[in-house]
Amino acid sequence: MGYYDLSRRRQLCHGSKENVQSRSHMSEKSQSLGQSIPPDDPLRELAIPDERSLHIGVVGDTYTILLTGKDTAGRFCLIDMHVPPGGGPPPHRHDFEETFSILEGELEVTFRGSKRVLQAGTTTNIPANAPHQFRNSSSDPARMLCICSPPGQEDFFLEVGTPVATRTMPPPKLDEAAQAELMAKIAAIASKYRTELLERA
Repeated sequence: MGYYDLSRRRQLCHGSKENVQSRSHMSEKSQSLGQSIPPDDPLRELAIPDERSLHIGVVGDTYTILLTGKDTAGRFCLIDMHVPPGGGPPPHRHDFEETFSILEGELEVTFRGSKRVLQAGTTTNIPANAPHQFRNSSSDPARMLCICSPPGQEDFFLEVGTPVATRTMPPPKLDEAAQAELMAKIAAIASKYRTELLERA
């Protein structure tokens, strides 16, 4: 057996000097991170969405609030969105990350002026502050889960929306005057929830 073969065998058994140093660094880093993790908070409880979840009608859609910022200690909120044909919000942007996972149907998403259709099974993330809009341009309802981080969007929907009985029940239809009043209210309080309405996405 030559020197190279013996040296290589020792590296396989014991690891090269570089690998050993790398593992040692990773171990030290892991220990450091472990020491920085806070202890368990026994005051926080398991959050399980149930039939008491709030169903809110907003701009023709129905949003079910599964987890609020209070449930997640201010880390994120989770919303189940039912978007009927023709549904979806006006163009907007907001100062938080927004992730969609489409469960049923399809949605047309406009992002910085570019349109694409996302099918069921697709997950996408809208970066904070980027102009966007989603719309159901199909003939069937769409359903998706929406995560906003940090939370606050659920409070926005609670303030501007109308409570409804079920996850798929549409909000009451508004006449032209009531619709204009709702959009004026949304525009007036949008900045309170780090949101801005736009002419186009």
